[in-house]
Amino acid sequence: MRIPPYYRRPSWQRFFAGMAVGGAISWCIFLYIFGVWQEENAKLIRKQQNDITELNNDIKIWQEDYEELNNRNLAKITVQNIQIKITNWERYKLDDFSVFETEEAVRNDIKMVLAKDLETVAKSKDLVKKIIENKPIKINDKRYKLKVKEMIIFTTLTIQLEIQFDE
Repeated sequence: MRIPPYYRRPSWQRFFAGMAVGGAISWCIFLYIFGVWQEENAKLIRKQQNDITELNNDIKIWQEDYEELNNRNLAKITVQNIQIKITNWERYKLDDFSVFETEEAVRNDIKMVLAKDLETVAKSKDLVKKIIENKPIKINDKRYKLKVKEMIIFTTLTIQLEIQFDE
């Protein structure tokens, strides 16, 4: 059995030549499309890598800012509680209820320092001291005045007072 001699017929020669030219053209088109897609994908990957590095840098910047704000906020802690203690009430033979009422009155007088930052309270400690010392207290028909013995300013404002007769 032998292969028919198609190479001698011009119609078959045109057919095979068309197939060869069509294959070459389709191969060129394939290479072009594949190259364009690869180039687009490479650009997309580079762009995404740049975006990732930028976002990581942004995250670092935000974390640094967040830590700085936390440190600043720690520096500006607020007063959250007020403790008042009268130390020498036994000397004047005062009852516990009168001492408690006096401490509550002083606490209400200086309630303005609650929720203020420590820096503001520290700057206005003389004002707080004057508010306490300039107000006479009347207990059991006797007038007393308070003197600030010790003042500790932190999240809890602690004030120790001495009571004296008002003259």
